[in-house]
Amino acid sequence: MTALTAPVPAGHYRFRHLVQMEWIKLRSLRSTWWTLVVAAAGAIGIGVVVGINTRNASGDLTNNALAGIIPSVLLIGVLGALAVTSEYSSGMIRTTLCAAPRRPMLLAAKAAVFGAVAVTVGEIASFIAFFAGGASLRHGIPAPALTQPGVLRAVLLSGVSFGLIGLIGLGLGAIVRHSGAAIGLVVGGVYVLATVVGQVERGLGVYMPIVIIGNSLTTTKPQTCPAHADYCPHLVSAWAGLGLLGLYAAVALAVGGWLLARRDA
Repeated sequence: MTALTAPVPAGHYRFRHLVQMEWIKLRSLRSTWWTLVVAAAGAIGIGVVVGINTRNASGDLTNNALAGIIPSVLLIGVLGALAVTSEYSSGMIRTTLCAAPRRPMLLAAKAAVFGAVAVTVGEIASFIAFFAGGASLRHGIPAPALTQPGVLRAVLLSGVSFGLIGLIGLGLGAIVRHSGAAIGLVVGGVYVLATVVGQVERGLGVYMPIVIIGNSLTTTKPQTCPAHADYCPHLVSAWAGLGLLGLYAAVALAVGGWLLARRDA
């Protein structure tokens, strides 16, 4: 591991020192950057494919261009979980905790670094997907513009969703500490749970993370339902959805930090 600019006595690391350490660990792993690139490329590629196949000019073209965000955040959530569990599987966590015994602060530094990286990649992917998806539209359909109502908000919040799902994964990784279990929990909690809850109680499905991203954060048009529809879900607003995702991430990190402080390495 690359040394810090100035030696710090063990146990005397401050938050900025922990942030530096976490940044060094994150950037030194080639798999981290490959995963981020694949997630961004997937979001952009799916947006282009959906744009090419779009034939309804009255639909939510911004939501179409951002369709790739939904599968891409899965990779970010898994990467967030592995940012914690990989240290347990390699044994590096013991060295880290010896140098920085203030465990809640350590997890906060991990969250700050990983969250910042995930949001940055998410914003880049969202804007490129938006413009690429608009450019790929055919059949005389004009591309949406950022100046149209709700469009800029949808693109920005799509990028933020990368960071929030990543932090949920980070918190779940701190809770279970095992890579396989953490990955299963991320996939199940973000994707499978939405389907199960939606089948059991459709009114609760709109509060699930993946439904919030696909139907609240990335949309620009008010909810509409076909005439004589048997059921019309009351989707949460974009800002309420953002708040819910933030709450989920905060709870996962709080529980993970609490367990990290009370369990052995």
